[in-house]
Amino acid sequence: MANKRKDLIRTDVPHSARIWNYWLGGRDNYEVDRVVGESSVQGYPEIKTMAVQSRQFLIRSVEYLAEQGVRQFIDVGTGLPTMENTHEVAQKAAPSSKIVYVDNDPLVLAHARALLVNTTDEGVTTYVEGDFNEPESIIADARNVLNFKEPIAVLFMGVLGHAPTAEDAHRIIRTMMDAVVPGSYLAHNDGTDDDEGYVRLCHNYAKSGGVPYHPRPNKVIAGYYEGLELVPPGIVPLNYWRTDEEAKGIRPGSVWGGVGRKP
Repeated sequence: MANKRKDLIRTDVPHSARIWNYWLGGRDNYEVDRVVGESSVQGYPEIKTMAVQSRQFLIRSVEYLAEQGVRQFIDVGTGLPTMENTHEVAQKAAPSSKIVYVDNDPLVLAHARALLVNTTDEGVTTYVEGDFNEPESIIADARNVLNFKEPIAVLFMGVLGHAPTAEDAHRIIRTMMDAVVPGSYLAHNDGTDDDEGYVRLCHNYAKSGGVPYHPRPNKVIAGYYEGLELVPPGIVPLNYWRTDEEAKGIRPGSVWGGVGRKP
């Protein structure tokens, strides 16, 4: 979601989705991404753990949503495909699930065309080119695939820190959630500012030429769920969201999130 030129794959500027792919052990990245990614690991080793926890949270939250009967998903700022993507998890639990992926990075879109393919005959998996800063356009495109008279899960996994301000992030979420019916859900996570090492990593990333990512206070992130009914245990570090005691034994990470239901 971070490139400003939608028609150009920049190999000279680091990109958060490709760096995330590198941290998760993927191969869909360039030298500039690996340099920045490895430098980040050297300065803040916990970042790889945070990347894994974020993917695990996506899996757990999509499984939970499928258990609640949700069959439609909009994954905004999906990033590069890795293991157990949203459509794979959802369609494994409910074969008729429909998933709309949204991103505006040309490399992500190229991989989406090749890899984000339906896993069942009953379901639908598609993608649209869109920028989370323009939620109205995302909604308009998603209406071509999804039934907005039925519940929809809206996913923002680690991307709204790229929004210029917290107010912008809140507006984006509110616009998306206003468009869906009661019984729909928000599943979201983002980096927090409670760890100096992580804040420094984000600061250094911005200096590398990548689009800045802004870690924000926990209370600000909790505010994104205004008007929603929080699924227990609420807005917490990702390794504390519906995990076992062993996972909770790890110190809280600097990525917080949760799931909220529109009443």
